[in-house]
Amino acid sequence: MNPLLEDPLSDPISIYRYRDAIAAVDLMAVAIAHLDFFSWLEKHPATPGMICAEFQIDPRPVDVMLSLFAAQGLIQQNGGVWILTLRGREHLSASSPWNLSPYFASMKDRQPTLDMLKVLKTGKPANWGSYDPQAWAQAMERPDFAASFTAAMDCRGILLGPALAAKLDLSEHKSLLDIAGGSGIYACAIKARHKHVKATVFERPPVDRIAREYIAKHGVEADVVAGDMFKDALPAGYDAHLWSNVLHDWDEETVQQLIAKSAAALPRGGLIIIHDAFLNREKTGPLHVAEYSALLMNITEGRCYGTGEIARYLSEAGFDWVDHQPTAVARSFIVARKP
Repeated sequence: MNPLLEDPLSDPISIYRYRDAIAAVDLMAVAIAHLDFFSWLEKHPATPGMICAEFQIDPRPVDVMLSLFAAQGLIQQNGGVWILTLRGREHLSASSPWNLSPYFASMKDRQPTLDMLKVLKTGKPANWGSYDPQAWAQAMERPDFAASFTAAMDCRGILLGPALAAKLDLSEHKSLLDIAGGSGIYACAIKARHKHVKATVFERPPVDRIAREYIAKHGVEADVVAGDMFKDALPAGYDAHLWSNVLHDWDEETVQQLIAKSAAALPRGGLIIIHDAFLNREKTGPLHVAEYSALLMNITEGRCYGTGEIARYLSEAGFDWVDHQPTAVARSFIVARKP
């Protein structure tokens, strides 16, 4: 059996969701036990800006919070403002006899809940795991953390990589650059499926060394080029760029800058492929992605982006939209072409 060319017989989405949704619980607890957000919103239909001002919280977590609560069916937009739905009004507002807010009171002083409150107030991510006081990006410079994190992403990619490769049309393209490709699992899966394509992973040290080890383990012919996607120009000579589970780690301005780097490096007719967990255009679901966005908001500088947001970033960088297709476990990919 070659896992780069085959799918598992069972669907692991329920297992993924335990991990992906872990921070959504604390975001709910903060909104209910610390902010009494739903009681306030019942009396004050509000825009995101009004919510930021009232509770003194940062726009990025407010964006994530509103997507989560909309996906849960607790709030909805009406005339440009957010209001409670029947479910939110009956079960999370102090005016209702069925109010469940006291049920969440015991979560108020849990350390993860307090950490989430800090993220809402500052807009800054909490620290990853035990690597206090380093943030995730700095922690990745540590060989031990980089190896552990890369292994985690590789085991996820062994499902997602083949699902992506099976749906990609690379018949007219010869070389793919997997930017910030981690272990190289996506480059390996694409090379295994599209043998005519030269696949290269672009990673900074020490992950570039780890990527070479994983690629050798998978027995696939793929290259690794060392470099920093922030500091260095992207290597020339590739007619397809892959950003797989990368952009969600960064804020909106950084995402736009990275897409612009692809626009500068790709030739005419070149493809940009963004593989990630995307919210819908309205950013009201799906629920799994909205839950995952809470985790990303908590531990990185990013969040899950809506397909409409990605379409705008691509258009602004000069790309033409081509396609959007699902892969596995609530992930999907967007393809655009440089005209």
